[in-house]
Amino acid sequence: MDNSWLDGIMSTYKITCGGGIMITESLWIGLSENLGDICPEFFRTIKTNKKIKKAVLYVTAIGVYEAHINGKRVGKFVLAPGCTVYGKRLQYQVYDVTDMVSDEVTLSVTVGTGWYRGRISEKYGDVHNTPCAVIAELDILYCDGTKDVVRTDEKWNVRKSNILYSDIYDGEVYDASLTNETIYGVSVLDIDKKALVMQEGEIVCEHERIKPKKLIISNKGERIIDFGQNIAGYIEFSVNAKDGEKIEISHAEVLDSEGNFYTENYRSAKAKINYTCKNGSQSYKPHFTFFGFRYIRLDKYPENFNLDDFTAIAVYSDMKRTGYIKCSNSKINRLFENTIWSQRGNFIDVPTDCPQRDERMGWTGDAQVFAKTACYNYNVKRFFEKWLRDVCAEQFSNGAVPDIVPNFWNLKGSSTAWGDAITIVPWQIYKMYGDTNVLRENFESMKKWVDFITNDTKHEFLWTCKNEDKGLWKKHYGDWLALDAPMGSYKGASDDDFIASVFYAYSTYLLVKTGKVLGYDVKKYETLYENIVKTFKQKYNFPKTQTEHVLLLYFNLNDEKEKIASALNDMIIQNGNKLETGFVGTPYLLHVLSDNGYEKTAYSLLLQEEYPSWLYEINHGATTIWEHWDGINDSGQFWSSDMNSYNHYAYGSVLDWIYEKAAEIKIDCDSNDKIVIEPVTDSRVEWLDVSVDTVMGNVRSAWKYENGSVRYEITVPSDAVIKISGKEYKVKKGEYMF
Repeated sequence: MDNSWLDGIMSTYKITCGGGIMITESLWIGLSENLGDICPEFFRTIKTNKKIKKAVLYVTAIGVYEAHINGKRVGKFVLAPGCTVYGKRLQYQVYDVTDMVSDEVTLSVTVGTGWYRGRISEKYGDVHNTPCAVIAELDILYCDGTKDVVRTDEKWNVRKSNILYSDIYDGEVYDASLTNETIYGVSVLDIDKKALVMQEGEIVCEHERIKPKKLIISNKGERIIDFGQNIAGYIEFSVNAKDGEKIEISHAEVLDSEGNFYTENYRSAKAKINYTCKNGSQSYKPHFTFFGFRYIRLDKYPENFNLDDFTAIAVYSDMKRTGYIKCSNSKINRLFENTIWSQRGNFIDVPTDCPQRDERMGWTGDAQVFAKTACYNYNVKRFFEKWLRDVCAEQFSNGAVPDIVPNFWNLKGSSTAWGDAITIVPWQIYKMYGDTNVLRENFESMKKWVDFITNDTKHEFLWTCKNEDKGLWKKHYGDWLALDAPMGSYKGASDDDFIASVFYAYSTYLLVKTGKVLGYDVKKYETLYENIVKTFKQKYNFPKTQTEHVLLLYFNLNDEKEKIASALNDMIIQNGNKLETGFVGTPYLLHVLSDNGYEKTAYSLLLQEEYPSWLYEINHGATTIWEHWDGINDSGQFWSSDMNSYNHYAYGSVLDWIYEKAAEIKIDCDSNDKIVIEPVTDSRVEWLDVSVDTVMGNVRSAWKYENGSVRYEITVPSDAVIKISGKEYKVKKGEYMF
C-alpha cells in the first residue's frame, strides 16, 4: 500500500485544517430504530460552492464498512477498518477524495457486522455486544483558503441497504429488487474514542481474478463450478434475470471421493450467497464477507448461464511480493505456489489458521512457525507490526499471551510455542528488515512473557506445565498434529514439558538478544538463560521422538549433537525416509539435518511423494497447504470433518529451508555479514533459481548440474559472503559465476 500521498496531506492538514487528527471531535452515531439484520446506510448531504483544493475523508465503524461519495465507492479497502483488538485498538482510515467531491456531496457509510459484531466474536463479551456505529469526518479545503468540516452528528440520517444480512462465517443475503425510501434519524452514542488509531497495517483488497476451469455435474446432479485454485475471497457473477428471481450459491474447498460437493469441514459456517435479482442485467459480489473455496455450487441459478459470467476474486492484505522459487521439479514449484496461495488466503489483516470454516482465528503458534517463510515470500513488516500491537494489547496482566489474537474466543491460557510468538515474531521482523523499532515496541511484552513462564512452573529453570495452586495451568498443544501418536489424536507423542522448556529457553535467549540490540541491561536474563540451558541438559538427555531430536539440535540444547543428529537421521531412514513431525518440529526438521551433515536426508524428505510428505498433497490435487498430512488419504477419504482445513499455511514453513539452505539466501540484519550465500545442492534437483527482494536490494542464488559438476550464478546488492565448495569469497555488489 503506497501511503506517500498521505504524508503530504497530514502535514498540510495539521497546519491548515486540524483535520483527521481531530476525528475524535466527531460523534459516534448509531441507529435510532432496530433494523434487525439489515446493514444500515448512514448518510449526509452537503453543498459546496467554491473551487476545491483538497478533500480528505476520515472514517471508521463498529463493524466493517463501505463508504461512498455520490454513489461511488471510496478507496479499495475490503472489510475496512480491519481486524484488531477492538476494545483497545480500532483503526480509522484516511482517504484522499478530492476528485470525488463536487458541488453537492452525499457521503454514505454502509456498515456490516464483520469481526467486531459477527458470529466470529460472539464469545468476546462486551465488544461483540457493542451496537453498530459510525464515526467520520470530511475535511474540504477550498482554493481561497477557507474550509468546511463535516462530522458525524445528529444531522445525519440512516436508511436500509440492500444487504439484508452479512456475516464472515455465513455469507451474505442481498436483495437487488428492493427500493429503500424510508429514512430514519440517528442516535448519538457514548462510545469511548480512546481506542481510535490511524491505519497501521496493509489494507485488505482485491487481487487475482480467476475464471472458471470447468463445469461439473456431480452424481447427485449438482452444478459445480471449479476455479482450479483454492483461494480466500469471493465470487462476482453477472446474470440477466427477472425481478424477484432467487440465486443461492454455496462454497467448498474439495469434492468427496465420488466427486460430490463437500462442506462438512466448514462445520457451522454456512458460507453461502443468497441473492434476489432485479429485472434485467446485473452484477454482484459480496460486500462484508469472504469465503475459503475452490468450488461453488449453484443451488439456485437460472438454467442458461455461461461460465464467463463468473469470476473468483482473491482477497488479502496488500503486501508486496518479494520471494520467488523455481526449480527443475514441477512438484516443488507447485509446493511453492501452494504456500504462496496459503499465505495470501490467511493474511487477511491478521495471520489466521484457515479462511473457510467457523474459525479463521489469529493463532499465535501458526504465525510464529511461518513468520520466516512469510518474510521471504512477501514484505510483511507492516502486517506483523500491526498484529504484534494487538498481541501486546491482548497479553494478560500476568504476562501470559493468549493462543489467538484477537482473542475472539476469550481463551484464558497460554501454550508453549504459541505464546512464544511475542518473542519470535518481533525478532524475525528485525532480522529481515533491520528496524529496531519492532524490538523496542515489543520488549516489555517479551519480558513479561518470560517472567510469566518463570512464575508458572513446578521446577525452577524449566516450564513444567502447571502450577495448580496459582491457577495458571493451561494445557499445551504440544507437537500439534504430529504423526507419532495414536490415529485420530491431535497431539503428537513429544513430551509437553520438554517442548515447553525448549521454548522457555529460546524466548529467554531472544529477550537477551533483543535487550543487547537496544542497549538495555539484561544481565538478569542472561543468567536465567544459562540456568535454563544447564537445567535442561541435566533433565532431558534422552529424546524419544523425531521432534524432540529436532528441537535439541535446532536450539542447541544438547552437548552430543553428532549423536543426536545421527539418531534423528536413522529414525527418518528407518521410517522409509518419512517424517512424523507436527507444527512444532516440522519447521526446523530439514534445517537440523542439513546443518549436521545430512543434506541428502533433508532432500529425501522434501522430494518424498508418499504419505506423509509435502508432495503427497500435490499428488492429491492440493493447490494450497493442508492442515493435516493426510487431509485426504489414498482412498479419497477425509481425515475428519471437524478439523480438516485445505488452506492452512503452517507446513508451508518448509520454504524457508529452500530459501536459506537449498539456495542459501540468508538475510540477517543483526549480522555483520548481512547476506551469506552457501547453497546446498542435490543432483535429484537438476537446477534451482531463487531470488528475494530485500531491504538491501535483490538477491539471487541459482545453481545447475552440468556434466557432473555444479555451476552457480549469484547476484548480490551489497557486500556479501559467498561460500562455494568449501571456499569463501567476500564480494561487492554485482553478479558472479562459479
